Amino acid sequence: MKKNDASMKKKEKRKTKFEQLLEMETKNLVSARAEEDLELERKLAKKLKVKKGKLLSSDDGLNDLFDGFTAAAADDDGGETEYTKKRKKKKSPSSDDDNDDDVKLAVSARNKNKRRKKKSETSKSSAAAGEKVSEAEPDDVPDEEPKTKASVKYVAPHLRDRANKESAELSQIRRRVRGLLNRLSESNVESVTEEVAMIFRTIARSVGCQMIGEEVLASCSQGPRGNEQYAAVFAAFIAGMACLVGIDFSAKLIANLAKLFEDEYSKEDGLSLRNLTLLLSYMCIFDVCSSDLIYDLLSELSKRLTEMDVSTILTILECCGMKLRGDDPVAMKDFVFGIQSRVNEAKSLAENKQDGKPKLNSKRMEFMLETICDIKNNKRRSKEEPSHHARIKKWLQKLRNEDILLRGLKWNKLLDPQKKGQWWLSGEIASKLDNVEEMATAISKEVLEAQKLVQLAAAQRMNTDVRRAIFCIIMSGEDYMDAFEKILRLNLSGKQDREIMRVLVDCCLQEKLFNKYYTVLASKLCSHDKNHKFTLQYCIWDHYKELDSMELSRSMNLAKFVAEMISSFSLSLAVLKAIDLKDPEQLTPRRIMHFRRLMEAIFENNDALVWNIFTRVAVAPDPDPKREADLKSGLLFFIKNYVVATDSGKKVAGKFEIAKKALQNVAGVLM
Repeated sequence: MKKNDASMKKKEKRKTKFEQLLEMETKNLVSARAEEDLELERKLAKKLKVKKGKLLSSDDGLNDLFDGFTAAAADDDGGETEYTKKRKKKKSPSSDDDNDDDVKLAVSARNKNKRRKKKSETSKSSAAAGEKVSEAEPDDVPDEEPKTKASVKYVAPHLRDRANKESAELSQIRRRVRGLLNRLSESNVESVTEEVAMIFRTIARSVGCQMIGEEVLASCSQGPRGNEQYAAVFAAFIAGMACLVGIDFSAKLIANLAKLFEDEYSKEDGLSLRNLTLLLSYMCIFDVCSSDLIYDLLSELSKRLTEMDVSTILTILECCGMKLRGDDPVAMKDFVFGIQSRVNEAKSLAENKQDGKPKLNSKRMEFMLETICDIKNNKRRSKEEPSHHARIKKWLQKLRNEDILLRGLKWNKLLDPQKKGQWWLSGEIASKLDNVEEMATAISKEVLEAQKLVQLAAAQRMNTDVRRAIFCIIMSGEDYMDAFEKILRLNLSGKQDREIMRVLVDCCLQEKLFNKYYTVLASKLCSHDKNHKFTLQYCIWDHYKELDSMELSRSMNLAKFVAEMISSFSLSLAVLKAIDLKDPEQLTPRRIMHFRRLMEAIFENNDALVWNIFTRVAVAPDPDPKREADLKSGLLFFIKNYVVATDSGKKVAGKFEIAKKALQNVAGVLM
């Protein structure tokens, strides 16, 4: 044994320094952990009120509570139960009993505050009955929180109503639109507008107008001070959307803008008010709304003329004042006189005050008056076509933004909560039929008118559904713009699109007296799509083949129709190249009468217009030079022999000399 002990001591002596250091580090670590355990034990003992291994306040009333239950059970059964026997055994001191009591007391310690409240509420009633108050009532146990609470996503208060109303799909679409608007800039306004228009077509029109309008106004009104570039981009987006999806989008958005404008005015939020004013001004510049609406807003502001009104007027005049002056100089003059008289009244009221404090900032007022005078005297630089908006304007011209201009709107009309139907149309008839009988009568009248139009279409040999639809639209249109928009909504394609001009010309020829309504509508269609121009040209040539058998009234209407189309430059005199005007065999009496009336109608225009009409033939490129030469010589021959040579031709002799010179005007110089 001694040898073994000696060998062990030698092995211990043979330990390397690394092993000794490792052993020391291990001992230090163990001691540190032991100290941490002791510190944790002291903290727990302090919280649980443990002293010398036992919990304080050992008498918590639980034993008395259970004794009451066991006593009642013993009375019922007539003796001691097993539960009472076990309970009595547990009263003997032992380590297990102490542990059980410690657990129960720990539970009661956690609910100490609740027990105190419960005890104070029930002490009076329990004292009267001579019963001891129990500190461990079942109501004291805290209710377990539902597990679903942790999985519910937090929703901001101002978004809770919207979250309850909108479906998940609409919320996703709203977030997508918001993301596109956040990236909107002058460089990507075309692509963003097209993408938002595609989203708009996938949902209901009313929902789309409301949702996209809210996001646009929120982006413009909220946030920091917006500049003119920011407002111009959003105004261009609104104009592009109106061109792609319809003018109802821009009309509803302007109505929401007016309501938000008044709300922000009542809150005296000058920053948001300026942002909305800039957006409205650029909507006027990009032809979304007319200058009449801006003048009406200026009139409303000049009546109140508070500090905020002066600031808003300045913003409008600095942004689009020169455009307002160019659109309606008379209205600008009336506004200038009105604002000057209102300012003088405000100054006189401020001077008559006892405290002597003016109501308005005199410097801001003077600056506003200087701006108005500069605009009146044409000394301000126009911001209608700045160089950095040239790209936007070119894009909107391709979309034909002149067709979406909202005319005849008034500021009070936008704020009217009773507006119904297509209230943004200038030809709208306000519906105020509160009586059911009157409404039924109005509907029956419309039905009778529609039936008459259908019968008239059948009488005019409109033998297809497309022709009947076009006929009813043309004949029932309130004006040419109303008929034009309704025709576009038909979305005709291919060969069906060719029926528009044929029905229009046929309606014009059926009139007893010539009506310029058809020429204005035809010119609008030709300027919208060049295919209508080619269709009209072929339609006229087909009627020229029937001149000998055509009724005289139809022939005269056709001559005036073609003359009006040539005078408006929707057609050229080249439409006459299908007729050889110098061939005596083709010039029958009916043909001579028709073309003589055509030339006389052209010569009724002023000298400059006659010069430009014939100059257009001189410079018009034609792949066949012979046919071009035949047209010029045929025109000169026919006018000289069948127009000027007549008794009434002496009045147009001077115009004929202008026409001869214009046909030689190869340089294309216009008057």
